[in-house]
Amino acid sequence: MTRPGKKRARAASGAPGGSRNDEPGEGGVEEAVTFIAEQVGALRKLAERHKLDVLHYLLGMTKLEADEHLRLRSKRKLS
Repeated sequence: MTRPGKKRARAASGAPGGSRNDEPGEGGVEEAVTFIAEQVGALRKLAERHKLDVLHYLLGMTKLEADEHLRLRSKRKLS
């Protein structure tokens, strides 16, 4: 807990050497979707390893949605 009048320093998200444990979403939508895509990918592999077919499928759809969002967003940036 911080004392009144003192502010805690925040790490710049996306900065080189930044902590891997930074809260997702601090850097905006693109960072949040990238974080979600990475985590869902790992969860999907776990579901596959344990033969959790429905979870594997649903997490795959979530990963596709996140990847598509990133693809469309980067396409808009090029325009």
